[in-house]
Amino acid sequence: MSTTSLPPYFNLSPKAAMNELGAPSGTADLASIAEACRRGRNDLMGRGLDETGAKTLRPFSTWEITKYLIPVAPAHFRRVLRQNPDLPQGGSETEGGAKWFSFDEVLRLRAHFAAEGSKAKNYLPYRPANLSAKIVAVANFKGGVGKTSTCAHLAMSAALDGYRVLMIDLDSQGSMTSIFGGQVADEWDTVFPLLARHYGAALRTENQRRIDRGEPPLPLDDSIAEGMKMTAADVIKPTHWPNIDLIGAQLNLYWSEFQIPVWRMQSRSWKLWNALGDILAEDGVLNRYDIVFLDTPPALGYLTINGLAAADVLLVPFGASFLEFDSTGRFFDMLHSTFSSIEEGENMAARALGTEELAFEWDAVRAVITRYDSAQQAEMATLIQTYMGSTLSPYRQDFTALIGQAGEQVHGIYEADYRDFNRETYARGRATFDETYAAFKKLLIGIWHRETLAVQEAAQ
Repeated sequence: MSTTSLPPYFNLSPKAAMNELGAPSGTADLASIAEACRRGRNDLMGRGLDETGAKTLRPFSTWEITKYLIPVAPAHFRRVLRQNPDLPQGGSETEGGAKWFSFDEVLRLRAHFAAEGSKAKNYLPYRPANLSAKIVAVANFKGGVGKTSTCAHLAMSAALDGYRVLMIDLDSQGSMTSIFGGQVADEWDTVFPLLARHYGAALRTENQRRIDRGEPPLPLDDSIAEGMKMTAADVIKPTHWPNIDLIGAQLNLYWSEFQIPVWRMQSRSWKLWNALGDILAEDGVLNRYDIVFLDTPPALGYLTINGLAAADVLLVPFGASFLEFDSTGRFFDMLHSTFSSIEEGENMAARALGTEELAFEWDAVRAVITRYDSAQQAEMATLIQTYMGSTLSPYRQDFTALIGQAGEQVHGIYEADYRDFNRETYARGRATFDETYAAFKKLLIGIWHRETLAVQEAAQ
């Protein structure tokens, strides 16, 4: 056998390997690597910023608006603009060129068509006015399954559709925050103070009981006292999307995973899993928005438990491979063990006291296949569909060149300008996420309609 055909791991020189090795690394080197990554991250994020350092949303053409956003023919769209000069008229980059509109202008135009156009067309998305926003948690404890990408693109899809969206980043890695251009100084700009406030309220109640029993109260430390002053409005920030707001995350949020169990040990009566959901309801967040998306960490920790307990809808993305299918099955098994354990512990006391028992419930639980390659994974995806049935969305998110480029440029595919590709490539690239959103929207409006009927029946 010729030595030139040997695999590259044969005949390696220990001396040459040692010379390439470099000196051992210490903790200071970890800081240097982190700093290099920080500079690179800031450089990549900066490519999507305007001259003021803020992230901006690209304009939308007449073609895009009439094809994807407002269901009218282009000729009719232009005719309506001519007849209503007070409406946004768009701008052209060249004399007589295509008209482009900001998304704020698109929202104004959509409102006009909804008020003045055909009532048979869905210019505005279905949303019962007397019902709360729906909370959607996107979760899986396996990393790299497209969790954050799926969550971000569903949020952008919903915003393009006309819904008011709040994004809550529960992952201390802050990837969702980066996508939406969030600037988070420390944990006090995250959900942490909201969780602290919920615990503080529970602690005050517990302390009153202790005082009534003649026992000394538990201490209220500085972080809890500070959190008691804050509301959701203090941490909700606008994004470059006019109808998407954000509660961001950064590395210090991970401290919650250590602080929450300490609080729980101090006050066993604190329902830690209710913290996020209770605060969102108490602060009126569920009335200000239509959909609240939660991007959870790739682990079943206390932040994820809070997100899942608050959620009305649970979406679980994963790839069409045996390992990811296997891992996702174990994730569902762990969810069952975790939430049934909470129910069992709470209901022992509830039965003894004769109070209402705890039962977690979600309006819908669905899984979706991401990063799908039909040439390589069709058989596996079909097999997974057979086993998971209706739990698995029939739509699979293909991985296309458009999706890959969007990831490289730290933005979503809906933020990509089709002129950087061509219309056909853009249409194919976004179609996979449009289908995923269509399946999600069908869930959403079905849930709201079911609740509407239940309210009507209860009123009879």
